[in-house]
Amino acid sequence: MGYFIGIDIGTSGTKTVLFDTKGNTIASNTVEYDMYQPEIGWAEQEPEDWWKATCESINNVIRRSGIKAEEIKGIGLSGQMHGAVLLDKEGNVLRSAIIWCDQRSSAECEEITDIIGPKQLIEIAANPALTGFTAPKVMWVKKHQPEIFEKIAHILLPKDYIRYKLTGEFATEVSDASGTLLLNIKERKWSKEIVERLGLDMAWLPEVYESHIVSGKVSKKAAELTGLKEGTPVVGGGGDQAAGAVGNGIVKKGIVSSTIGTSGVVFAYTDKVTIDPKGRVHTFCHAIPNTWHVMGVTQGAGLSLKWFRDNFGFEEKTLGMLTDTDPYVYMDKEAEQAEPGCGGLVYLPYLMGERTPHLDPYAKGVFFGLTAKHRRHEVIRSILEGVVFSLRDCLEIIEDMGIPVEEVRASGGGGRSRLWRQIQADVFKKDIVTINSAEGPALGVAILAGVGTGIYNSVPEACEAIIKRINVQHPDEKVSGVYEKNYRLYTQLYPALKDLYGRD
Repeated sequence: MGYFIGIDIGTSGTKTVLFDTKGNTIASNTVEYDMYQPEIGWAEQEPEDWWKATCESINNVIRRSGIKAEEIKGIGLSGQMHGAVLLDKEGNVLRSAIIWCDQRSSAECEEITDIIGPKQLIEIAANPALTGFTAPKVMWVKKHQPEIFEKIAHILLPKDYIRYKLTGEFATEVSDASGTLLLNIKERKWSKEIVERLGLDMAWLPEVYESHIVSGKVSKKAAELTGLKEGTPVVGGGGDQAAGAVGNGIVKKGIVSSTIGTSGVVFAYTDKVTIDPKGRVHTFCHAIPNTWHVMGVTQGAGLSLKWFRDNFGFEEKTLGMLTDTDPYVYMDKEAEQAEPGCGGLVYLPYLMGERTPHLDPYAKGVFFGLTAKHRRHEVIRSILEGVVFSLRDCLEIIEDMGIPVEEVRASGGGGRSRLWRQIQADVFKKDIVTINSAEGPALGVAILAGVGTGIYNSVPEACEAIIKRINVQHPDEKVSGVYEKNYRLYTQLYPALKDLYGRD
């Protein structure tokens, strides 16, 4: 029997999972690392931390599984999108990576829009210039750190830096490259027009592959560090959202995923380029040839709950440590004690600005309606509800674009919470489905590796064989009525507060 490895370079840690050819999880390991915020709204990580975590997690998985390295037939890479990893001509990292949730580049977004033109930008890149994307980050370095900019020889995305360390190849694939603002989305290749008009160099950009294509093989040095066999194929892989969608079977019309990780994403498949003219949702290449996807993104989904845990969750963390239980399990139990709607307490999850639908890097988090009557469990539940309200914003835009939504599949860390899934069912007024694997992006890129190495003929064929529905939660009509009232209030709060957030 053969095996595949999926590696997901996330914001909080790198997760390596070993699967058999039927998609069963054989072994899994996650190694965490830090995110740094030198200033308010900034977010950076060290690429070397990703590589150390990758090496450690691969070694752990191989050791725990007891299999031989030569039994691993292929590797798929997934990771946080939009980060800017800048290398010099020797392949050395020039500065900390500016990652997806960094908000410093709003002026550069305006500059890019002026240089390319708003209509032309949408026509080519299918998206407006947003602070989350890679190009504005590089332009920020160009303006503020010219001594670094002049040394750039390679621009990589986070997972593609790991590919470089594994294989020595400078390569990417269409789904992750879509989030740079430098890709022609319709043609699935770099836009020479955008790159050169921004004063960048086409030679800095890696070769673009379709997501299932083998992009390199494990080098001798990487094999020594990871325990992998030299020559093991590494496929293109996918940005975390496209990879997670493959891992959830979002490979045909009508099936949509709702993912609650650090960020929150509503993701829909489409077989044609479908663009929101207002740029509120993103249109990117999917990890399947000749297909695309539309996704709405809320910046502070799981991040909001993590923020509460880290700053106010001492009891849950202590209890979790003593009982070897995830602290979020205790927070879930607390939230269950609160009534739906939390007595009018509404949370806006804009801790890192917002993307869908407001495109505002200056937006801030808000608890509205807080009274002396409210208690801790209601505050926690209001966070869960506010995140789902932000996901409903995304879902409604996608439906308004004419994309069918027949089934919503829950995934990500938040998807493991039965309470959070039920809140989604009640707020969306739709059935929420879970599948037989919770590995998401790691499974998705393992599936891509299976296709790339010939085990399966296509991604849809692989998903049909591997992914099964196992649970459905239905909306409660009475609770949906409570949430409808709070959601309408939620939608009024951002317009009321927008001018008070400040712009400096």
